[in-house]
Amino acid sequence: MSKIGKQPVKLSEGVKTEMAGETLKISGVKGSLDLKIPRGINIEVKDGELQVVSKVNSKQGKSTFGTTRALIANMVKGVSEGWSKKLELVGTGYRAESDGKILTLTVGYSHPVKIEAPEGISFKVEKTFVTVEGINRETVGQVSANIRGVRPPEPYKGKGIKYIDEIIRRKAGKAAKAAGAA
Repeated sequence: MSKIGKQPVKLSEGVKTEMAGETLKISGVKGSLDLKIPRGINIEVKDGELQVVSKVNSKQGKSTFGTTRALIANMVKGVSEGWSKKLELVGTGYRAESDGKILTLTVGYSHPVKIEAPEGISFKVEKTFVTVEGINRETVGQVSANIRGVRPPEPYKGKGIKYIDEIIRRKAGKAAKAAGAA
């Protein structure tokens, strides 16, 4: 059995759960999320904790067990605290502007790139930093990856859009290689 799957998920203050057939609905201060529970997995609520129980002993059942527990824990944190990812624009003249649900990036192309926020996602822009916030961890991560994909950081000067905690592996340029060979 999965070590992660065996751990109970503690419900924060104001978080409510509801089981309707195969769907688990978790609602909290920031909103509500749904998760379709796979076959062979049961959810038990005791003393303000959710316990994931697996009925299947196959390899697929064991992997689904741990994944389901992790998804539920992410949902509980999302509806109570929310998720956010912070990106940084590195480069001369690179900037971002947000007007409601549309993020406009000026990152060295002949045209500005516009990214529309899906349902439940918001953008915050401070100078060269863009923060993506929402209650669904998967959506926040995907939107952040889409923003980074507009202009990924390049290895020579490090210009581009990068996650705030990302480390760019730098390469030596042509001139540095020629000086090292001589």
